[in-house]
Amino acid sequence: MTRSFACDQATLRRDRLVAWLVDHAYPLWSRKGHGPDGSFHEKLDQGTGHPVPGSRRARVQPRQVYAFSMAPSFGWTGPATDLVRRGLDAYLAQYRRPDGLFRASVTMDGRPLDDGPSLYDQAFTLFGLASAAPVLGDIARLHGVAVGLRDLLIAQCRYQGGFTELPQGTLPLQSNPNMHLFEAALAWEAAGGDTGWTRMADGIAELALSHFIGADTGALREFFDADWHPAPGMAGRIVEPGHQFEWAWLLLRWGRARRRDEAVQAGLRLLEIGERHGVDPARTVAFNSLLDDFSIHDHSARLWPQTERLKAAVLAAEITGQADFWTVASHAADGLLRYLDTPVPGLWWDKLSADGLFTDEPAPASSFYHIVCAVAEFDRAVRAAGK
Repeated sequence: MTRSFACDQATLRRDRLVAWLVDHAYPLWSRKGHGPDGSFHEKLDQGTGHPVPGSRRARVQPRQVYAFSMAPSFGWTGPATDLVRRGLDAYLAQYRRPDGLFRASVTMDGRPLDDGPSLYDQAFTLFGLASAAPVLGDIARLHGVAVGLRDLLIAQCRYQGGFTELPQGTLPLQSNPNMHLFEAALAWEAAGGDTGWTRMADGIAELALSHFIGADTGALREFFDADWHPAPGMAGRIVEPGHQFEWAWLLLRWGRARRRDEAVQAGLRLLEIGERHGVDPARTVAFNSLLDDFSIHDHSARLWPQTERLKAAVLAAEITGQADFWTVASHAADGLLRYLDTPVPGLWWDKLSADGLFTDEPAPASSFYHIVCAVAEFDRAVRAAGK
Protein backbone atom coordinates (compact mmCIF):
# COMPACT_ATOMS: atom_id res chain seq x y z
CA MET A 1 0.00 0.00 0.00
CA THR A 2 1.42 3.39 -0.98
CA ARG A 3 1.72 6.23 1.48
CA SER A 4 -0.62 8.36 -0.65
CA PHE A 5 -3.38 5.73 -0.70
CA ALA A 6 -3.04 5.03 3.03
CA CYS A 7 -3.20 8.75 3.81
CA ASP A 8 -6.24 9.18 1.54
CA GLN A 9 -8.04 6.40 3.42
CA ALA A 10 -7.21 8.07 6.70
CA THR A 11 -8.45 11.39 5.35
CA LEU A 12 -11.88 9.89 4.72
CA ARG A 13 -12.09 8.88 8.37
CA ARG A 14 -10.87 12.32 9.46
CA ASP A 15 -13.69 13.91 7.46
CA ARG A 16 -16.29 11.70 9.14
CA LEU A 17 -15.00 12.49 12.61
CA VAL A 18 -14.85 16.24 12.03
CA ALA A 19 -18.36 16.20 10.58
CA TRP A 20 -19.62 14.31 13.63
CA LEU A 21 -18.11 16.95 15.92
CA VAL A 22 -19.42 19.95 14.00
CA ASP A 23 -22.85 18.62 13.03
CA HIS A 24 -23.75 16.66 16.16
CA ALA A 25 -21.46 16.70 19.21
CA TYR A 26 -20.79 20.41 19.58
CA PRO A 27 -24.42 21.46 18.94
CA LEU A 28 -25.76 18.88 21.41
CA TRP A 29 -23.30 19.51 24.24
CA SER A 30 -23.53 23.28 23.80
CA ARG A 31 -27.30 23.06 24.33
CA LYS A 32 -27.58 20.31 26.93
CA GLY A 33 -24.13 19.93 28.47
CA HIS A 34 -23.98 22.87 30.88
CA GLY A 35 -26.03 24.50 33.61
CA PRO A 36 -27.23 28.09 34.13
CA ASP A 37 -24.04 28.99 36.01
CA GLY A 38 -21.86 27.85 33.10
CA SER A 39 -20.50 24.69 34.75
CA PHE A 40 -20.63 21.48 32.78
CA HIS A 41 -22.81 18.45 33.43
CA GLU A 42 -21.21 15.07 34.06
CA LYS A 43 -23.44 12.95 31.81
CA LEU A 44 -26.14 13.07 29.14
CA ASP A 45 -28.83 10.42 28.85
CA GLN A 46 -28.46 8.06 25.87
CA GLY A 47 -32.18 8.03 25.11
CA THR A 48 -32.99 11.73 25.36
CA GLY A 49 -29.72 13.66 25.36
CA HIS A 50 -30.82 15.41 28.56
CA PRO A 51 -28.43 15.98 31.48
CA VAL A 52 -28.35 13.40 34.26
CA PRO A 53 -28.55 15.04 37.73
CA GLY A 54 -25.58 14.48 40.00
CA SER A 55 -22.43 15.90 41.56
CA ARG A 56 -19.68 17.32 39.37
CA ARG A 57 -16.05 16.21 39.42
CA ALA A 58 -13.24 18.70 39.02
CA ARG A 59 -11.58 16.78 36.21
CA VAL A 60 -14.61 17.13 33.93
CA GLN A 61 -14.78 20.93 34.02
CA PRO A 62 -11.36 21.82 32.51
CA ARG A 63 -11.72 18.94 30.05
CA GLN A 64 -14.90 20.55 28.72
CA VAL A 65 -13.18 23.92 28.65
CA TYR A 66 -10.56 22.33 26.41
CA ALA A 67 -13.16 20.63 24.21
CA PHE A 68 -14.96 23.89 23.48
CA SER A 69 -11.73 25.86 23.13
CA MET A 70 -10.95 23.62 20.15
CA ALA A 71 -14.37 23.95 18.51
CA PRO A 72 -13.57 26.92 16.21
CA SER A 73 -10.56 25.07 14.76
CA PHE A 74 -12.96 22.47 13.32
CA GLY A 75 -15.18 25.12 11.80
CA TRP A 76 -17.94 25.12 14.43
CA THR A 77 -19.53 28.57 14.53
CA GLY A 78 -21.45 28.21 17.79
CA PRO A 79 -20.78 30.15 21.04
CA ALA A 80 -17.50 28.41 21.89
CA THR A 81 -15.78 31.41 23.46
CA ASP A 82 -18.74 32.15 25.72
CA LEU A 83 -18.93 28.52 26.84
CA VAL A 84 -15.20 28.49 27.60
CA ARG A 85 -15.39 31.77 29.54
CA ARG A 86 -18.44 30.83 31.59
CA GLY A 87 -17.22 27.31 32.23
CA LEU A 88 -13.79 28.46 33.40
CA ASP A 89 -15.25 31.24 35.58
CA ALA A 90 -17.55 28.74 37.28
CA TYR A 91 -14.69 26.32 37.79
CA LEU A 92 -12.38 28.89 39.37
CA ALA A 93 -15.18 30.11 41.63
CA GLN A 94 -16.49 26.72 42.78
CA TYR A 95 -13.47 24.41 42.89
CA ARG A 96 -10.53 26.53 44.01
CA ARG A 97 -9.76 26.09 47.69
CA PRO A 98 -8.45 28.92 49.89
CA ASP A 99 -4.94 27.42 49.65
CA GLY A 100 -4.96 27.58 45.84
CA LEU A 101 -5.39 23.86 45.17
CA PHE A 102 -8.58 22.54 43.55
CA ARG A 103 -11.14 20.31 45.26
CA ALA A 104 -12.30 17.04 43.74
CA SER A 105 -16.05 17.67 43.39
CA VAL A 106 -19.00 19.94 44.12
CA THR A 107 -22.73 19.46 44.36
CA MET A 108 -25.13 20.34 41.56
CA ASP A 109 -25.50 23.85 42.97
CA GLY A 110 -21.75 24.40 43.31
CA ARG A 111 -21.21 23.71 47.02
CA PRO A 112 -18.04 21.82 48.06
CA LEU A 113 -18.56 18.06 48.23
CA ASP A 114 -15.12 16.39 48.23
CA ASP A 115 -12.44 18.87 49.26
CA GLY A 116 -9.53 16.52 48.54
CA PRO A 117 -6.94 17.82 46.02
CA SER A 118 -6.16 14.95 43.61
CA LEU A 119 -2.94 15.41 41.62
CA TYR A 120 -4.86 14.24 38.54
CA ASP A 121 -7.35 17.08 38.99
CA GLN A 122 -4.58 19.66 39.47
CA ALA A 123 -3.03 18.51 36.19
CA PHE A 124 -6.28 19.01 34.31
CA THR A 125 -6.72 22.41 35.92
CA LEU A 126 -3.37 23.45 34.43
CA PHE A 127 -4.36 21.96 31.07
CA GLY A 128 -7.73 23.71 31.03
CA LEU A 129 -6.12 27.06 31.84
CA ALA A 130 -3.62 26.60 28.98
CA SER A 131 -6.47 25.73 26.61
CA ALA A 132 -8.61 28.70 27.57
CA ALA A 133 -5.93 31.38 27.69
CA PRO A 134 -5.41 31.89 23.92
CA VAL A 135 -9.14 31.58 23.16
CA LEU A 136 -10.07 34.20 25.75
CA GLY A 137 -7.11 36.45 24.94
CA ASP A 138 -6.26 36.37 28.64
CA ILE A 139 -2.89 34.67 28.69
CA ALA A 140 -1.21 36.87 31.31
CA ARG A 141 -3.92 36.47 33.99
CA LEU A 142 -4.54 32.77 33.44
CA HIS A 143 -0.81 32.08 33.23
CA GLY A 144 -0.50 33.71 36.64
CA VAL A 145 -3.17 31.37 38.05
CA ALA A 146 -1.43 28.38 36.47
CA VAL A 147 2.02 29.36 37.76
CA GLY A 148 0.60 29.76 41.26
CA LEU A 149 -0.81 26.23 41.11
CA ARG A 150 2.37 24.84 39.55
CA ASP A 151 4.45 26.34 42.35
CA LEU A 152 2.17 24.78 44.97
CA LEU A 153 2.58 21.38 43.32
CA ILE A 154 6.35 21.74 43.20
CA ALA A 155 6.41 22.69 46.89
CA GLN A 156 3.98 20.03 48.11
CA CYS A 157 4.03 17.14 45.58
CA ARG A 158 7.48 17.12 43.98
CA TYR A 159 9.21 13.81 44.66
CA GLN A 160 12.34 12.24 43.19
CA GLY A 161 11.94 13.74 39.73
CA GLY A 162 8.16 13.36 39.57
CA PHE A 163 5.02 14.24 41.51
CA THR A 164 2.97 12.36 44.08
CA GLU A 165 -0.43 12.65 45.67
CA LEU A 166 -0.72 14.66 48.87
CA PRO A 167 0.77 14.16 51.36
CA GLN A 168 4.08 14.09 49.54
CA GLY A 169 5.34 10.54 48.99
CA THR A 170 1.92 8.85 49.16
CA LEU A 171 2.18 5.28 47.85
CA PRO A 172 1.81 3.80 45.38
CA LEU A 173 3.40 6.37 43.12
CA GLN A 174 1.60 6.65 39.79
CA SER A 175 2.63 7.40 36.23
CA ASN A 176 -0.83 8.54 35.07
CA PRO A 177 -1.13 11.90 36.90
CA ASN A 178 2.47 12.64 35.93
CA MET A 179 1.48 12.01 32.32
CA HIS A 180 -1.23 14.64 32.53
CA LEU A 181 1.13 17.10 34.18
CA PHE A 182 3.47 16.43 31.25
CA GLU A 183 0.61 17.15 28.84
CA ALA A 184 -0.30 20.36 30.69
CA ALA A 185 3.30 21.57 30.74
CA LEU A 186 3.59 21.04 26.97
CA ALA A 187 0.30 22.89 26.49
CA TRP A 188 1.57 25.87 28.45
CA GLU A 189 4.87 25.75 26.58
CA ALA A 190 2.88 26.01 23.32
CA ALA A 191 0.74 28.82 24.74
CA GLY A 192 3.79 30.95 25.53
CA GLY A 193 4.30 30.16 29.19
CA ASP A 194 7.54 30.67 31.08
CA THR A 195 10.53 28.33 31.16
CA GLY A 196 9.19 26.60 34.25
CA TRP A 197 6.87 24.60 32.00
CA THR A 198 9.82 23.39 29.96
CA ARG A 199 11.59 22.27 33.12
CA MET A 200 8.47 20.45 34.32
CA ALA A 201 7.95 18.71 30.98
CA ASP A 202 11.60 17.72 30.68
CA GLY A 203 11.74 16.32 34.20
CA ILE A 204 8.68 14.13 33.72
CA ALA A 205 9.88 12.94 30.31
CA GLU A 206 13.23 11.90 31.78
CA LEU A 207 11.45 10.06 34.61
CA ALA A 208 9.32 8.22 32.07
CA LEU A 209 12.35 7.16 30.07
CA SER A 210 14.32 6.06 33.14
CA HIS A 211 11.64 4.52 35.38
CA PHE A 212 8.10 4.36 34.00
CA ILE A 213 9.21 2.41 30.94
CA GLY A 214 10.79 -0.96 31.66
CA ALA A 215 14.23 -1.43 30.13
CA ASP A 216 13.49 -5.12 29.58
CA THR A 217 10.26 -4.84 27.57
CA GLY A 218 9.86 -1.17 26.62
CA ALA A 219 6.39 -1.20 28.20
CA LEU A 220 5.12 1.49 30.57
CA ARG A 221 3.72 0.53 33.97
CA GLU A 222 1.14 2.30 36.14
CA PHE A 223 2.10 1.90 39.82
CA PHE A 224 5.44 2.26 41.62
CA ASP A 225 7.13 2.03 45.00
CA ALA A 226 8.94 4.83 46.82
CA ASP A 227 11.94 4.62 44.45
CA TRP A 228 9.89 4.61 41.24
CA HIS A 229 10.38 0.87 40.80
CA PRO A 230 7.35 -1.28 39.93
CA ALA A 231 5.03 -1.58 42.93
CA PRO A 232 4.87 -4.94 44.68
CA GLY A 233 2.13 -7.41 43.78
CA MET A 234 -0.38 -7.20 40.96
CA ALA A 235 -0.45 -3.39 40.90
CA GLY A 236 3.15 -3.23 39.70
CA ARG A 237 2.42 -5.57 36.80
CA ILE A 238 -0.40 -3.55 35.19
CA VAL A 239 0.29 -2.34 31.63
CA GLU A 240 -2.55 -0.39 30.00
CA PRO A 241 -2.64 -0.31 26.17
CA GLY A 242 -4.34 3.09 26.25
CA HIS A 243 -1.47 4.56 28.23
CA GLN A 244 1.11 2.94 25.95
CA PHE A 245 -0.52 4.92 23.15
CA GLU A 246 -0.96 8.11 25.17
CA TRP A 247 2.64 8.16 26.41
CA ALA A 248 3.77 7.28 22.89
CA TRP A 249 2.06 10.41 21.57
CA LEU A 250 3.57 12.61 24.27
CA LEU A 251 7.10 11.20 23.96
CA LEU A 252 6.98 11.47 20.18
CA ARG A 253 6.01 15.14 20.56
CA TRP A 254 8.64 15.83 23.17
CA GLY A 255 11.35 13.80 21.42
CA ARG A 256 10.81 15.62 18.14
CA ALA A 257 10.78 19.04 19.83
CA ARG A 258 13.91 18.33 21.88
CA ARG A 259 15.66 16.36 19.11
CA ARG A 260 15.90 13.35 21.40
CA ASP A 261 15.86 10.31 19.16
CA GLU A 262 15.79 7.89 22.11
CA ALA A 263 12.47 9.41 23.17
CA VAL A 264 11.08 9.03 19.65
CA GLN A 265 12.21 5.40 19.58
CA ALA A 266 10.68 4.78 23.00
CA GLY A 267 7.42 6.27 21.75
CA LEU A 268 7.42 4.07 18.67
CA ARG A 269 8.09 1.02 20.86
CA LEU A 270 5.13 1.92 23.10
CA LEU A 271 2.93 2.20 20.01
CA GLU A 272 4.18 -1.18 18.81
CA ILE A 273 3.39 -2.79 22.18
CA GLY A 274 -0.09 -1.32 22.22
CA GLU A 275 -0.80 -2.50 18.68
CA ARG A 276 0.71 -5.96 18.98
CA HIS A 277 -0.55 -6.90 22.43
CA GLY A 278 -3.38 -4.51 23.32
CA VAL A 279 -5.72 -4.58 20.30
CA ASP A 280 -8.33 -7.31 19.96
CA PRO A 281 -8.43 -8.44 16.30
CA ALA A 282 -12.00 -9.75 16.68
CA ARG A 283 -13.48 -6.46 17.94
CA THR A 284 -10.74 -4.33 16.30
CA VAL A 285 -10.45 -2.15 19.39
CA ALA A 286 -7.84 -1.53 22.07
CA PHE A 287 -8.82 -3.15 25.35
CA ASN A 288 -8.26 -2.01 28.91
CA SER A 289 -5.21 -3.71 30.41
CA LEU A 290 -2.42 -6.27 30.19
CA LEU A 291 0.09 -7.66 32.64
CA ASP A 292 3.84 -7.18 32.28
CA ASP A 293 4.15 -10.50 30.40
CA PHE A 294 1.62 -9.08 27.88
CA SER A 295 -1.12 -11.51 28.92
CA ILE A 296 -4.61 -10.00 28.97
CA HIS A 297 -5.72 -8.60 32.33
CA ASP A 298 -8.99 -6.85 31.40
CA HIS A 299 -10.50 -7.60 28.00
CA SER A 300 -13.22 -4.92 28.23
CA ALA A 301 -12.61 -1.90 26.03
CA ARG A 302 -13.39 1.65 27.05
CA LEU A 303 -13.67 4.50 24.56
CA TRP A 304 -10.60 6.48 25.59
CA PRO A 305 -7.91 3.95 24.49
CA GLN A 306 -9.30 4.18 20.95
CA THR A 307 -8.62 7.91 20.89
CA GLU A 308 -5.08 7.50 22.21
CA ARG A 309 -4.36 4.81 19.61
CA LEU A 310 -5.41 7.25 16.90
CA LYS A 311 -3.26 10.10 18.25
CA ALA A 312 -0.14 7.97 18.50
CA ALA A 313 -0.59 6.47 15.04
CA VAL A 314 -1.03 9.75 13.18
CA LEU A 315 1.96 11.36 14.87
CA ALA A 316 4.09 8.28 14.13
CA ALA A 317 2.97 8.50 10.50
CA GLU A 318 3.96 12.15 10.38
CA ILE A 319 7.35 11.66 12.03
CA THR A 320 8.43 8.49 10.20
CA GLY A 321 6.66 8.95 6.86
CA GLN A 322 5.67 5.28 6.93
CA ALA A 323 2.39 4.34 5.25
CA ASP A 324 1.75 1.53 7.73
CA PHE A 325 1.06 4.06 10.47
CA TRP A 326 -1.63 5.74 8.37
CA THR A 327 -3.23 2.30 8.05
CA VAL A 328 -3.10 1.90 11.83
CA ALA A 329 -4.70 5.34 12.14
CA SER A 330 -7.55 4.26 9.85
CA HIS A 331 -8.13 1.13 11.95
CA ALA A 332 -8.10 3.21 15.12
CA ALA A 333 -10.56 5.70 13.62
CA ASP A 334 -12.89 2.87 12.59
CA GLY A 335 -12.76 1.55 16.14
CA LEU A 336 -13.56 4.98 17.55
CA LEU A 337 -16.45 5.53 15.13
CA ARG A 338 -18.14 2.40 16.53
CA TYR A 339 -18.44 4.14 19.91
CA LEU A 340 -20.05 7.19 18.29
CA ASP A 341 -22.94 5.26 16.73
CA THR A 342 -25.59 6.11 19.32
CA PRO A 343 -29.38 6.67 19.33
CA VAL A 344 -28.87 10.41 19.92
CA PRO A 345 -26.21 11.68 17.47
CA GLY A 346 -23.43 13.51 19.29
CA LEU A 347 -23.23 11.11 22.23
CA TRP A 348 -20.98 8.08 22.70
CA TRP A 349 -20.78 4.71 24.35
CA ASP A 350 -18.05 4.39 26.97
CA LYS A 351 -17.66 0.64 27.60
CA LEU A 352 -17.52 -2.32 25.21
CA SER A 353 -17.70 -5.76 26.82
CA ALA A 354 -15.47 -8.71 25.99
CA ASP A 355 -18.32 -10.22 23.97
CA GLY A 356 -18.81 -7.07 21.90
CA LEU A 357 -21.78 -5.38 23.61
CA PHE A 358 -21.87 -1.72 24.62
CA THR A 359 -23.00 -0.90 28.15
CA ASP A 360 -26.26 1.05 27.97
CA GLU A 361 -25.54 3.98 30.28
CA PRO A 362 -25.36 7.78 30.05
CA ALA A 363 -22.57 9.31 27.97
CA PRO A 364 -19.83 10.66 30.26
CA ALA A 365 -18.69 14.20 29.53
CA SER A 366 -15.16 13.21 30.55
CA SER A 367 -14.73 11.38 27.22
CA PHE A 368 -15.27 14.51 25.11
CA TYR A 369 -11.72 15.70 25.84
CA HIS A 370 -10.30 12.42 24.56
CA ILE A 371 -12.37 12.51 21.38
CA VAL A 372 -11.66 16.16 20.58
CA CYS A 373 -7.92 15.77 21.19
CA ALA A 374 -7.76 12.73 18.92
CA VAL A 375 -9.70 14.37 16.11
CA ALA A 376 -7.63 17.55 16.44
CA GLU A 377 -4.39 15.57 16.14
CA PHE A 378 -5.82 13.56 13.25
CA ASP A 379 -6.92 16.71 11.45
CA ARG A 380 -3.57 18.45 12.02
CA ALA A 381 -1.57 15.48 10.76
CA VAL A 382 -3.74 15.01 7.66
CA ARG A 383 -3.42 18.69 6.81
CA ALA A 384 0.35 18.54 7.29
CA ALA A 385 0.54 15.47 5.01
CA GLY A 386 -1.36 17.35 2.30
CA LYS A 387 1.10 20.22 2.08
